[in-house]
Amino acid sequence: MAYFKEREAEINGSLLAVLSGENLLFLGPPGTAKTQLAKSICQLIEGGNFFNYLLTSFSTPEELFGPLSLKALEEDEFRRKINGCLPTAHVALLDEIFKASSAILNSLLTILNEHKYHNGRELVDVPLLSVFGASNEFPDENESLEALYDRFLFRYSLAYIQDEGNFRDLLFRSHDEFEPAASLIISAIYELRARAKDLPVDPDVEVIITELRKNLQLQEIEISDRRWKKIIEVLRVAACSSECPTVDRTMVLLLQHMLWNLPEERETIRKTVFEFAISGGINTEKLRQEAEDLQTVVSIALKNELPVKIVCDSCGEEFRLRQEIETHHISHPNHSYTLKMEGSSRIYPYDNLVREIDSLQESAGEASTLPQVQKEIFEKELEALADRLERVKYRLEAERELLKNLMDTNIWLSTLDRNEALLLHDTRSIELSELNDLISKSRSMLGLQNRQRQPEPQPAKGAGKREMEKISISDSGSNVNSFMKGLSSRFKLR
Repeated sequence: MAYFKEREAEINGSLLAVLSGENLLFLGPPGTAKTQLAKSICQLIEGGNFFNYLLTSFSTPEELFGPLSLKALEEDEFRRKINGCLPTAHVALLDEIFKASSAILNSLLTILNEHKYHNGRELVDVPLLSVFGASNEFPDENESLEALYDRFLFRYSLAYIQDEGNFRDLLFRSHDEFEPAASLIISAIYELRARAKDLPVDPDVEVIITELRKNLQLQEIEISDRRWKKIIEVLRVAACSSECPTVDRTMVLLLQHMLWNLPEERETIRKTVFEFAISGGINTEKLRQEAEDLQTVVSIALKNELPVKIVCDSCGEEFRLRQEIETHHISHPNHSYTLKMEGSSRIYPYDNLVREIDSLQESAGEASTLPQVQKEIFEKELEALADRLERVKYRLEAERELLKNLMDTNIWLSTLDRNEALLLHDTRSIELSELNDLISKSRSMLGLQNRQRQPEPQPAKGAGKREMEKISISDSGSNVNSFMKGLSSRFKLR
Protein backbone atom coordinates (compact mmCIF):
# COMPACT_ATOMS: atom_id res chain seq x y z
CA MET A 1 0.00 0.00 0.00
CA ALA A 2 2.86 2.41 0.85
CA TYR A 3 4.64 1.68 -2.41
CA PHE A 4 1.55 2.24 -4.59
CA LYS A 5 -0.20 5.48 -3.69
CA GLU A 6 -4.01 5.59 -3.89
CA ARG A 7 -4.25 2.05 -5.23
CA GLU A 8 -5.74 0.14 -2.27
CA ALA A 9 -8.89 -0.99 -4.11
CA GLU A 10 -6.87 -2.04 -7.17
CA ILE A 11 -4.43 -4.07 -5.04
CA ASN A 12 -7.28 -5.81 -3.21
CA GLY A 13 -9.01 -6.57 -6.48
CA SER A 14 -5.82 -7.93 -8.05
CA LEU A 15 -5.23 -10.35 -5.21
CA LEU A 16 -8.86 -11.48 -5.18
CA ALA A 17 -8.75 -12.00 -8.96
CA VAL A 18 -5.74 -14.31 -8.58
CA LEU A 19 -7.36 -16.25 -5.72
CA SER A 20 -10.67 -16.68 -7.56
CA GLY A 21 -9.16 -17.46 -10.98
CA GLU A 22 -10.66 -14.46 -12.74
CA ASN A 23 -9.10 -11.91 -15.09
CA LEU A 24 -8.59 -8.25 -14.30
CA LEU A 25 -8.40 -5.17 -16.50
CA PHE A 26 -6.74 -1.83 -15.75
CA LEU A 27 -8.00 1.09 -17.84
CA GLY A 28 -6.36 4.47 -17.62
CA PRO A 29 -4.08 7.05 -19.20
CA PRO A 30 -0.33 6.43 -19.58
CA GLY A 31 1.75 6.84 -16.45
CA THR A 32 -0.72 5.56 -13.84
CA ALA A 33 1.44 2.53 -12.85
CA LYS A 34 -0.91 -0.02 -14.42
CA THR A 35 1.92 -2.20 -15.69
CA GLN A 36 4.04 -1.82 -12.56
CA LEU A 37 1.10 -2.72 -10.31
CA ALA A 38 0.27 -5.84 -12.33
CA LYS A 39 3.91 -6.95 -12.37
CA SER A 40 4.24 -6.49 -8.62
CA ILE A 41 1.09 -8.49 -7.91
CA CYS A 42 2.44 -11.28 -10.09
CA GLN A 43 5.64 -11.38 -8.01
CA LEU A 44 3.58 -12.66 -5.08
CA ILE A 45 3.02 -16.04 -6.75
CA GLU A 46 5.53 -18.50 -5.35
CA GLY A 47 6.77 -21.06 -7.84
CA GLY A 48 4.61 -19.68 -10.63
CA ASN A 49 5.58 -18.88 -14.20
CA PHE A 50 5.08 -15.27 -15.21
CA PHE A 51 4.51 -14.06 -18.79
CA ASN A 52 4.55 -10.39 -19.75
CA TYR A 53 4.09 -8.89 -23.20
CA LEU A 54 3.28 -5.53 -24.77
CA LEU A 55 0.90 -6.03 -27.68
CA THR A 56 0.75 -3.95 -30.85
CA SER A 57 -1.38 -4.19 -33.96
CA PHE A 58 1.61 -5.96 -35.58
CA SER A 59 2.04 -8.61 -32.86
CA THR A 60 2.02 -12.18 -34.17
CA PRO A 61 0.84 -15.43 -32.55
CA GLU A 62 4.47 -16.58 -32.23
CA GLU A 63 5.15 -13.78 -29.76
CA LEU A 64 2.46 -14.99 -27.33
CA PHE A 65 2.12 -18.69 -27.97
CA GLY A 66 5.64 -19.63 -29.03
CA PRO A 67 7.44 -20.32 -32.33
CA LEU A 68 6.51 -23.17 -34.62
CA SER A 69 8.25 -26.45 -33.86
CA LEU A 70 10.46 -27.30 -36.84
CA LYS A 71 10.70 -30.87 -35.66
CA ALA A 72 6.90 -31.16 -35.67
CA LEU A 73 6.73 -29.67 -39.17
CA GLU A 74 9.07 -32.38 -40.38
CA GLU A 75 6.42 -34.84 -39.18
CA ASP A 76 3.67 -32.84 -40.94
CA GLU A 77 2.32 -31.48 -37.64
CA PHE A 78 1.51 -27.85 -36.87
CA ARG A 79 2.67 -27.43 -33.28
CA ARG A 80 4.30 -24.64 -31.29
CA LYS A 81 7.06 -24.67 -28.70
CA ILE A 82 5.00 -23.17 -25.88
CA ASN A 83 7.50 -23.42 -23.00
CA GLY A 84 8.03 -20.01 -21.43
CA CYS A 85 5.08 -18.51 -23.30
CA LEU A 86 1.48 -17.68 -22.39
CA PRO A 87 0.10 -21.28 -22.50
CA THR A 88 2.50 -22.34 -19.70
CA ALA A 89 2.16 -19.26 -17.48
CA HIS A 90 0.44 -19.10 -14.09
CA VAL A 91 0.09 -15.32 -14.22
CA ALA A 92 0.25 -13.13 -17.30
CA LEU A 93 0.30 -9.42 -17.98
CA LEU A 94 -0.83 -8.36 -21.44
CA ASP A 95 -0.21 -4.65 -21.91
CA GLU A 96 -2.28 -2.73 -24.48
CA ILE A 97 -4.41 -5.85 -24.82
CA PHE A 98 -7.02 -4.33 -27.13
CA LYS A 99 -4.39 -3.89 -29.82
CA ALA A 100 -4.24 -7.66 -30.29
CA SER A 101 -4.56 -8.70 -33.91
CA SER A 102 -7.35 -10.93 -35.18
CA ALA A 103 -4.78 -13.71 -35.60
CA ILE A 104 -4.25 -13.70 -31.83
CA LEU A 105 -7.81 -13.10 -30.60
CA ASN A 106 -9.39 -16.54 -31.10
CA SER A 107 -6.68 -18.40 -29.19
CA LEU A 108 -6.63 -15.67 -26.54
CA LEU A 109 -10.39 -15.92 -25.94
CA THR A 110 -10.17 -19.67 -25.39
CA ILE A 111 -7.26 -19.28 -22.97
CA LEU A 112 -9.01 -16.54 -20.97
CA ASN A 113 -12.35 -18.30 -20.66
CA GLU A 114 -11.59 -22.02 -20.68
CA HIS A 115 -7.87 -22.10 -19.79
CA LYS A 116 -7.27 -24.31 -22.84
CA TYR A 117 -4.93 -23.93 -25.82
CA HIS A 118 -5.14 -25.82 -29.11
CA ASN A 119 -1.54 -26.68 -29.93
CA GLY A 120 -1.90 -28.45 -33.22
CA ARG A 121 -4.04 -31.52 -32.62
CA GLU A 122 -3.35 -31.41 -28.89
CA LEU A 123 -5.61 -29.58 -26.41
CA VAL A 124 -3.32 -28.19 -23.70
CA ASP A 125 -4.48 -27.30 -20.18
CA VAL A 126 -3.26 -23.79 -19.40
CA PRO A 127 -2.29 -23.32 -15.70
CA LEU A 128 -3.26 -19.62 -15.65
CA LEU A 129 -4.47 -18.32 -12.30
CA SER A 130 -5.27 -14.92 -13.74
CA VAL A 131 -4.54 -12.68 -16.71
CA PHE A 132 -3.98 -8.98 -16.10
CA GLY A 133 -4.88 -6.75 -19.00
CA ALA A 134 -3.83 -3.12 -19.23
CA SER A 135 -4.94 -0.50 -21.73
CA ASN A 136 -4.75 3.25 -22.16
CA GLU A 137 -7.99 3.31 -24.11
CA PHE A 138 -11.43 1.75 -24.17
CA PRO A 139 -11.91 -0.87 -26.93
CA ASP A 140 -13.57 0.19 -30.18
CA GLU A 141 -16.98 -1.15 -31.17
CA ASN A 142 -15.85 -4.49 -32.46
CA GLU A 143 -17.50 -7.84 -31.78
CA SER A 144 -14.20 -9.61 -31.22
CA LEU A 145 -12.94 -6.92 -28.84
CA GLU A 146 -16.27 -6.89 -26.97
CA ALA A 147 -15.94 -10.65 -26.43
CA LEU A 148 -12.39 -10.12 -25.19
CA TYR A 149 -13.51 -7.29 -22.90
CA ASP A 150 -16.24 -9.47 -21.38
CA ARG A 151 -13.62 -12.04 -20.31
CA PHE A 152 -12.27 -9.56 -17.73
CA LEU A 153 -14.53 -9.81 -14.69
CA PHE A 154 -12.67 -7.24 -12.57
CA ARG A 155 -12.39 -3.76 -14.06
CA TYR A 156 -10.60 -0.75 -12.64
CA SER A 157 -10.29 2.72 -14.10
CA LEU A 158 -7.09 4.33 -12.83
CA ALA A 159 -6.46 8.06 -12.54
CA TYR A 160 -3.42 10.13 -11.65
CA ILE A 161 -2.60 10.69 -7.96
CA GLN A 162 -4.99 13.22 -6.42
CA ASP A 163 -3.62 13.88 -2.91
CA GLU A 164 -0.80 16.43 -2.80
CA GLY A 165 1.01 14.61 0.01
CA ASN A 166 1.02 11.37 -1.97
CA PHE A 167 2.20 13.28 -5.03
CA ARG A 168 5.15 14.78 -3.13
CA ASP A 169 6.09 11.37 -1.74
CA LEU A 170 6.10 9.95 -5.24
CA LEU A 171 8.39 12.68 -6.58
CA PHE A 172 10.71 13.52 -3.69
CA ARG A 173 10.87 10.49 -1.37
CA SER A 174 13.18 7.78 -2.61
CA HIS A 175 11.74 4.27 -2.69
CA ASP A 176 13.51 1.01 -3.09
CA GLU A 177 12.28 -1.52 -5.62
CA PHE A 178 9.03 -3.22 -4.68
CA GLU A 179 9.55 -6.22 -2.41
CA PRO A 180 6.46 -8.34 -1.64
CA ALA A 181 5.84 -8.75 2.08
CA ALA A 182 4.03 -12.07 1.57
CA SER A 183 3.66 -14.76 -1.04
CA LEU A 184 0.91 -16.93 -2.49
CA ILE A 185 1.46 -20.66 -2.89
CA ILE A 186 -0.29 -22.14 -5.91
CA SER A 187 -1.46 -25.25 -4.07
CA ALA A 188 -2.96 -23.08 -1.31
CA ILE A 189 -4.88 -21.06 -3.91
CA TYR A 190 -6.51 -24.19 -5.34
CA GLU A 191 -7.28 -25.41 -1.83
CA LEU A 192 -9.00 -22.10 -1.03
CA ARG A 193 -11.14 -22.34 -4.17
CA ALA A 194 -12.20 -25.86 -3.24
CA ARG A 195 -13.23 -24.77 0.27
CA ALA A 196 -15.10 -21.74 -1.07
CA LYS A 197 -17.11 -23.76 -3.58
CA ASP A 198 -19.73 -24.90 -1.06
CA LEU A 199 -19.79 -21.77 1.12
CA PRO A 200 -23.43 -20.76 1.72
CA VAL A 201 -24.81 -17.45 0.49
CA ASP A 202 -27.06 -15.53 2.88
CA PRO A 203 -30.71 -15.25 1.78
CA ASP A 204 -30.58 -11.46 2.00
CA VAL A 205 -27.65 -11.46 -0.45
CA GLU A 206 -29.75 -13.48 -2.88
CA VAL A 207 -32.48 -10.83 -2.60
CA ILE A 208 -29.99 -8.00 -3.09
CA ILE A 209 -28.45 -9.58 -6.19
CA THR A 210 -31.88 -10.20 -7.72
CA GLU A 211 -33.13 -6.67 -7.02
CA LEU A 212 -29.83 -5.15 -8.11
CA ARG A 213 -30.09 -6.92 -11.47
CA LYS A 214 -33.63 -5.56 -11.95
CA ASN A 215 -32.49 -2.06 -11.09
CA LEU A 216 -29.59 -2.18 -13.56
CA GLN A 217 -31.89 -3.48 -16.28
CA LEU A 218 -34.16 -0.48 -15.72
CA GLN A 219 -31.08 1.69 -16.25
CA GLU A 220 -30.42 -0.27 -19.46
CA ILE A 221 -27.23 -1.78 -18.03
CA GLU A 222 -27.15 -5.44 -19.06
CA ILE A 223 -24.86 -7.96 -17.33
CA SER A 224 -24.48 -11.40 -18.92
CA ASP A 225 -25.59 -14.50 -17.01
CA ARG A 226 -22.02 -15.78 -17.27
CA ARG A 227 -20.71 -12.73 -15.41
CA TRP A 228 -23.35 -13.03 -12.67
CA LYS A 229 -22.41 -16.70 -12.16
CA LYS A 230 -18.72 -15.83 -11.93
CA ILE A 231 -19.46 -12.96 -9.52
CA ILE A 232 -21.10 -15.30 -7.01
CA GLU A 233 -18.08 -17.61 -7.10
CA VAL A 234 -15.80 -14.62 -6.48
CA LEU A 235 -17.90 -13.57 -3.48
CA ARG A 236 -17.58 -17.09 -2.07
CA VAL A 237 -13.78 -16.92 -2.38
CA ALA A 238 -13.77 -13.44 -0.81
CA ALA A 239 -15.83 -14.66 2.16
CA CYS A 240 -13.82 -17.85 2.58
CA SER A 241 -10.47 -16.03 2.51
CA SER A 242 -11.86 -13.60 5.11
CA GLU A 243 -12.77 -16.63 7.28
CA CYS A 244 -16.46 -15.75 7.11
CA PRO A 245 -18.97 -18.59 7.58
CA THR A 246 -21.25 -17.23 4.83
CA VAL A 247 -21.30 -14.70 2.02
CA ASP A 248 -22.75 -11.68 3.84
CA ARG A 249 -23.96 -8.45 2.30
CA THR A 250 -20.73 -6.55 2.92
CA MET A 251 -19.25 -8.77 0.18
CA VAL A 252 -21.81 -7.26 -2.21
CA LEU A 253 -19.87 -3.98 -2.09
CA LEU A 254 -17.19 -5.66 -4.23
CA LEU A 255 -19.65 -5.79 -7.14
CA GLN A 256 -18.89 -2.14 -7.90
CA HIS A 257 -15.72 -3.36 -9.66
CA MET A 258 -17.38 -6.16 -11.63
CA LEU A 259 -20.60 -4.73 -13.05
CA TRP A 260 -19.74 -1.69 -15.15
CA ASN A 261 -19.31 -1.94 -18.89
CA LEU A 262 -18.59 1.68 -19.78
CA PRO A 263 -16.36 3.95 -17.66
CA GLU A 264 -19.17 6.48 -17.37
CA GLU A 265 -21.31 3.83 -15.63
CA ARG A 266 -18.87 3.40 -12.75
CA GLU A 267 -20.23 6.00 -10.35
CA THR A 268 -23.86 5.12 -11.04
CA ILE A 269 -23.21 1.45 -10.37
CA ARG A 270 -21.11 2.18 -7.29
CA LYS A 271 -23.92 4.29 -5.81
CA THR A 272 -26.54 1.66 -6.68
CA VAL A 273 -24.50 -1.16 -5.13
CA PHE A 274 -24.01 0.79 -1.89
CA GLU A 275 -27.70 1.70 -1.71
CA PHE A 276 -28.71 -1.96 -1.95
CA ALA A 277 -26.01 -3.34 0.35
CA ILE A 278 -26.12 -0.90 3.27
CA SER A 279 -28.84 -0.42 5.89
CA GLY A 280 -31.05 -3.27 4.79
CA GLY A 281 -32.04 -1.63 1.53
CA ILE A 282 -34.10 1.02 3.35
CA ASN A 283 -35.50 3.55 0.89
CA THR A 284 -35.54 6.80 2.87
CA GLU A 285 -36.57 8.67 -0.27
CA LYS A 286 -39.79 6.68 -0.40
CA LEU A 287 -40.47 7.36 3.29
CA ARG A 288 -39.76 11.06 2.75
CA GLN A 289 -42.19 11.14 -0.16
CA GLU A 290 -44.90 9.58 2.02
CA ALA A 291 -44.29 12.13 4.81
CA GLU A 292 -44.32 15.07 2.38
CA ASP A 293 -47.44 13.79 0.62
CA LEU A 294 -49.26 13.42 3.93
CA GLN A 295 -48.22 16.92 4.98
CA THR A 296 -49.47 18.29 1.65
CA VAL A 297 -52.84 16.55 2.04
CA VAL A 298 -53.21 17.92 5.59
CA SER A 299 -52.35 21.41 4.36
CA ILE A 300 -54.86 21.20 1.50
CA ALA A 301 -57.58 19.89 3.82
CA LEU A 302 -56.99 22.72 6.29
CA LYS A 303 -57.13 25.33 3.56
CA ASN A 304 -60.25 23.73 2.12
CA GLU A 305 -62.08 23.93 5.46
CA LEU A 306 -63.58 27.42 5.74
CA PRO A 307 -62.84 29.25 9.01
CA VAL A 308 -66.33 30.86 9.08
CA LYS A 309 -69.79 30.29 7.63
CA ILE A 310 -70.30 31.72 4.12
CA VAL A 311 -73.60 32.09 2.27
CA CYS A 312 -74.27 33.07 -1.34
CA ASP A 313 -75.97 36.46 -1.18
CA SER A 314 -77.73 35.81 -4.47
CA CYS A 315 -79.16 32.30 -4.06
CA GLY A 316 -78.83 31.61 -0.32
CA GLU A 317 -76.64 28.46 -0.66
CA GLU A 318 -74.42 27.79 2.38
CA PHE A 319 -70.78 26.65 2.12
CA ARG A 320 -68.39 24.87 4.52
CA LEU A 321 -65.62 24.01 2.10
CA ARG A 322 -63.54 26.29 -0.08
CA GLN A 323 -63.91 23.93 -3.02
CA GLU A 324 -67.69 24.31 -2.85
CA ILE A 325 -67.36 28.08 -3.30
CA GLU A 326 -64.98 27.66 -6.22
CA THR A 327 -67.39 25.28 -7.94
CA HIS A 328 -70.30 27.61 -7.29
CA HIS A 329 -68.38 30.62 -8.65
CA ILE A 330 -67.64 28.79 -11.92
CA SER A 331 -71.36 28.23 -12.44
CA HIS A 332 -72.39 31.68 -11.15
CA PRO A 333 -69.53 34.12 -11.74
CA ASN A 334 -71.62 37.22 -10.89
CA HIS A 335 -72.85 36.06 -7.47
CA SER A 336 -71.61 37.76 -4.31
CA TYR A 337 -71.18 36.17 -0.88
CA THR A 338 -71.92 36.99 2.74
CA LEU A 339 -69.26 36.16 5.28
CA LYS A 340 -71.01 35.59 8.62
CA MET A 341 -68.82 36.21 11.64
CA GLU A 342 -69.81 36.57 15.27
CA GLY A 343 -71.28 40.03 15.72
CA SER A 344 -70.99 41.09 12.06
CA SER A 345 -71.68 40.08 8.46
CA ARG A 346 -70.22 41.52 5.25
CA ILE A 347 -70.90 41.00 1.56
CA TYR A 348 -67.96 40.32 -0.79
CA PRO A 349 -67.50 39.71 -4.49
CA TYR A 350 -65.70 36.42 -5.14
CA ASP A 351 -62.13 37.79 -5.52
CA ASN A 352 -62.38 39.85 -2.35
CA LEU A 353 -63.91 36.88 -0.53
CA VAL A 354 -60.91 34.69 -1.41
CA ARG A 355 -58.49 37.30 -0.05
CA GLU A 356 -60.51 37.61 3.15
CA ILE A 357 -60.57 33.83 3.66
CA ASP A 358 -56.77 33.70 3.20
CA SER A 359 -56.35 36.48 5.73
CA LEU A 360 -58.59 34.78 8.29
CA GLN A 361 -56.80 31.44 7.92
CA GLU A 362 -53.39 33.10 8.22
CA SER A 363 -54.37 35.04 11.35
CA ALA A 364 -55.83 31.87 12.88
CA GLY A 365 -52.45 30.19 12.56
CA GLU A 366 -52.20 26.49 11.83
CA ALA A 367 -54.81 25.30 14.32
CA SER A 368 -57.10 22.71 12.81
CA THR A 369 -60.72 23.51 11.95
CA LEU A 370 -61.35 20.06 10.45
CA PRO A 371 -64.26 17.87 11.52
CA GLN A 372 -63.26 15.51 14.32
CA VAL A 373 -63.69 12.39 12.16
CA GLN A 374 -61.35 13.70 9.45
CA LYS A 375 -58.90 14.90 12.06
CA GLU A 376 -58.78 11.42 13.63
CA ILE A 377 -58.11 9.84 10.21
CA PHE A 378 -55.11 12.11 9.68
CA GLU A 379 -53.89 11.43 13.21
CA LYS A 380 -53.95 7.65 12.61
CA GLU A 381 -52.03 8.05 9.35
CA LEU A 382 -49.39 10.17 11.06
CA GLU A 383 -49.14 7.72 13.96
CA ALA A 384 -48.65 4.78 11.58
CA LEU A 385 -45.94 6.61 9.63
CA ALA A 386 -44.23 7.71 12.86
CA ASP A 387 -44.23 4.12 14.13
CA ARG A 388 -42.60 2.90 10.90
CA LEU A 389 -39.92 5.57 11.16
CA GLU A 390 -39.20 4.67 14.77
CA ARG A 391 -38.78 0.99 13.93
CA VAL A 392 -36.48 1.75 11.02
CA LYS A 393 -34.45 4.27 13.02
CA TYR A 394 -34.04 1.82 15.88
CA ARG A 395 -32.86 -0.90 13.52
CA LEU A 396 -30.35 1.46 11.95
CA GLU A 397 -28.93 2.30 15.36
CA ALA A 398 -28.78 -1.37 16.35
CA GLU A 399 -27.25 -2.34 13.02
CA ARG A 400 -24.33 0.07 12.93
CA GLU A 401 -21.99 -1.75 15.31
CA LEU A 402 -22.76 -5.11 13.73
CA LEU A 403 -22.21 -3.71 10.26
CA LYS A 404 -18.90 -2.18 11.30
CA ASN A 405 -17.68 -5.49 12.69
CA LEU A 406 -18.65 -7.33 9.51
CA MET A 407 -16.78 -4.80 7.39
CA ASP A 408 -13.73 -5.09 9.63
CA THR A 409 -13.75 -8.84 9.02
CA ASN A 410 -14.07 -8.36 5.25
CA ILE A 411 -10.41 -7.99 4.24
CA TRP A 412 -11.26 -7.01 0.65
CA LEU A 413 -12.93 -3.67 1.36
CA SER A 414 -10.83 -0.56 0.91
CA THR A 415 -10.69 2.13 3.60
CA LEU A 416 -12.70 4.38 1.29
CA ASP A 417 -15.42 1.73 0.96
CA ARG A 418 -15.66 1.24 4.73
CA ASN A 419 -15.89 4.97 5.41
CA GLU A 420 -18.42 5.56 2.65
CA ALA A 421 -20.60 2.67 3.82
CA LEU A 422 -20.74 3.98 7.39
CA LEU A 423 -21.31 7.53 6.12
CA LEU A 424 -24.26 6.33 4.03
CA HIS A 425 -25.62 4.49 7.06
CA ASP A 426 -25.31 7.59 9.28
CA THR A 427 -26.79 9.82 6.58
CA ARG A 428 -29.90 7.67 6.54
CA SER A 429 -30.22 8.06 10.32
CA ILE A 430 -30.09 11.85 9.88
CA GLU A 431 -32.68 11.65 7.09
CA LEU A 432 -35.02 9.72 9.38
CA SER A 433 -34.70 12.43 12.05
CA GLU A 434 -35.66 15.02 9.42
CA LEU A 435 -38.71 12.93 8.54
CA ASN A 436 -39.75 12.95 12.20
CA ASP A 437 -39.66 16.77 12.02
CA LEU A 438 -42.01 16.66 9.02
CA ILE A 439 -44.44 14.49 10.97
CA SER A 440 -44.23 16.83 13.98
CA LYS A 441 -45.06 19.80 11.75
CA SER A 442 -48.10 17.99 10.34
CA ARG A 443 -49.30 17.22 13.86
CA SER A 444 -48.92 20.88 14.81
CA MET A 445 -50.94 21.93 11.76
CA LEU A 446 -53.75 19.68 13.03
CA GLY A 447 -53.49 21.11 16.55
CA LEU A 448 -52.21 17.79 17.93
CA GLN A 449 -49.63 17.44 20.67
CA ASN A 450 -46.42 15.74 19.59
CA ARG A 451 -46.30 12.50 21.53
CA GLN A 452 -43.42 11.56 23.80
CA ARG A 453 -41.89 8.26 22.78
CA GLN A 454 -40.15 5.87 25.10
CA PRO A 455 -36.67 5.05 23.80
CA GLU A 456 -36.24 1.55 22.40
CA PRO A 457 -33.98 -0.76 24.45
CA GLN A 458 -30.47 -0.73 22.98
CA PRO A 459 -28.75 -4.05 22.31
CA ALA A 460 -25.53 -4.73 24.15
CA LYS A 461 -22.33 -4.60 22.13
CA GLY A 462 -21.75 -7.88 20.40
CA ALA A 463 -25.35 -8.99 20.81
CA GLY A 464 -25.96 -12.34 19.22
CA LYS A 465 -28.94 -13.77 17.39
CA ARG A 466 -30.98 -14.62 20.50
CA GLU A 467 -30.64 -11.13 21.97
CA MET A 468 -31.48 -9.48 18.67
CA GLU A 469 -34.59 -11.65 18.22
CA LYS A 470 -35.93 -10.36 21.53
CA ILE A 471 -35.93 -6.77 20.30
CA SER A 472 -36.84 -7.35 16.66
CA ILE A 473 -40.08 -5.78 15.48
CA SER A 474 -42.22 -7.02 12.62
CA ASP A 475 -42.43 -4.59 9.73
CA SER A 476 -44.32 -5.84 6.69
CA GLY A 477 -43.12 -4.43 3.38
CA SER A 478 -39.54 -4.03 4.63
CA ASN A 479 -36.60 -6.41 4.59
CA VAL A 480 -34.82 -4.60 7.43
CA ASN A 481 -35.89 -7.08 10.10
CA SER A 482 -34.56 -10.11 8.22
CA PHE A 483 -31.36 -8.18 7.54
CA MET A 484 -30.82 -7.49 11.25
CA LYS A 485 -31.40 -11.14 12.16
CA GLY A 486 -28.93 -12.17 9.49
CA LEU A 487 -26.32 -9.70 10.68
CA SER A 488 -26.59 -10.65 14.33
CA SER A 489 -26.52 -14.36 13.53
CA ARG A 490 -23.31 -14.05 11.55
CA PHE A 491 -21.76 -11.78 14.16
CA LYS A 492 -22.36 -14.36 16.88
CA LEU A 493 -20.62 -17.02 14.80
CA ARG A 494 -17.53 -14.88 14.81
